[in-house]
Amino acid sequence: MLQAVLLLAIVAAEPSTPLDPVRKIEVDGRTRSYSFHVPPQYDPEKPTPVVLVFHGAATNCHFITHFSGVNKKADAAGFIAVYPNGTGLVNTLLTWNSGGLTHREADERPDDVKFVKRLLDDLAQVANIDPKRVYATGHSNGAMMCYRLAVELSDRIAAIAPVGGTMGVDVGESQRPVSVIHFHGTLDKLVPWNGPNGGTREFLTFKSVTDTVRTWASVNGCSEEPVIDSMPDKADDGTTVVRKNYGQGKDNAEVVLYVIEGGGHTWPGEKSPVAFLGKSTFDISANDLIWEFFQKHPMK
Repeated sequence: MLQAVLLLAIVAAEPSTPLDPVRKIEVDGRTRSYSFHVPPQYDPEKPTPVVLVFHGAATNCHFITHFSGVNKKADAAGFIAVYPNGTGLVNTLLTWNSGGLTHREADERPDDVKFVKRLLDDLAQVANIDPKRVYATGHSNGAMMCYRLAVELSDRIAAIAPVGGTMGVDVGESQRPVSVIHFHGTLDKLVPWNGPNGGTREFLTFKSVTDTVRTWASVNGCSEEPVIDSMPDKADDGTTVVRKNYGQGKDNAEVVLYVIEGGGHTWPGEKSPVAFLGKSTFDISANDLIWEFFQKHPMK
């Protein structure tokens, strides 16, 4: 049922003609693709920041482009927004191998970390990208992919901003500190705050929001106890927002959690395409906060 609803939303969001370039690359014998959006002020003579934006499960790059509204921020701030496509049976119902699968399921999935490596190499052939300012954000399954990249590709990803998705992988002891800004609704039905529940598919496993954030606070050498602030309740949308800042740790790495009280499986500051996903807060703009955070955390 959910996939059907999201598919209708994708069809509604799908442009009649692609507005941004689409690239195809070969990875392990499979053709993979991504689109990218270049801001109007792009100067090919200057290295430009890149923000990878990963779609959620059962959607694709076109859906997350509209769902997240990141292109508007890219145009205002001057970064290249990149929208990779996962894999699946049809082009509109794609997923990421983000961890959190049984061994059987995982063995059947492509190496999406390798895909991201190849994507960045390919993008560098057509755009002047700054390798010290490559960031990742994403929603749901795409947010989980951000965490996998922070663990397995920390030499190329400067910082991450997961939205509505937690960790499905373990962190090694030698993990480089990667700054994290995380957004999550307390009433998220698809990636529940406390981790898998009775409504979660049996082959999926992922950490709770609390365990995810505490893991990265520990990895980054941040405080165990955050500084907690209530954000101004600016919109009459049935939500409130609390910020938990775990402070700076090793190499000035940070961990910040935005708790969306009453929020659903949505992108803060953007209208949800379907009511089933729950409420979206307009007390904050995830895109503004993400870019502000990313600017503070280039690769050392």
